[in-house]
Amino acid sequence: MGVRELDGLDKQIVYALQEDARRTSSSDIAEKLDVSPSTVRNRIQQLEADGVIRGYHADVDYEETGFQLFTLIVCTAPIPEREELAEKAVDVSGVVEVQEVMKGEGNVLVRAVGTDGDDLSRIGEELDELGLKVTDEDIIRDTHRHPYHQFENGGE
Repeated sequence: MGVRELDGLDKQIVYALQEDARRTSSSDIAEKLDVSPSTVRNRIQQLEADGVIRGYHADVDYEETGFQLFTLIVCTAPIPEREELAEKAVDVSGVVEVQEVMKGEGNVLVRAVGTDGDDLSRIGEELDELGLKVTDEDIIRDTHRHPYHQFENGGE
């Protein structure tokens, strides 16, 4: 699929959704941007259909749920197999996110939640069995997010 050019309104809608999609209605966005709610709903549907908006996800504080071992596992995959191995890694129990990185070493980042050290070891072993070489592991303390600044005012 080709690159989808976003106009100023699309950018502002995406920014509003990045801020807080859960508590932001089409009417709220429409009022802020001085357009009709149906325009916003239509734009959101088109952004979803075009693959610009790929989903809406809960931001879970795993420590609050009793899982203090939220871990970043840095892996290396052979470049020709990187995408396939990343897709398989998501199916390992405890893995909550996998990112492909465009570099040679450390080209697959796995975020996993474990109950204890043994559980993290199991996750690492399963990733290794898939063909991913674990090169580093770090406990994640917190994650901070912010909407992309270039979308805030429609890219002006």
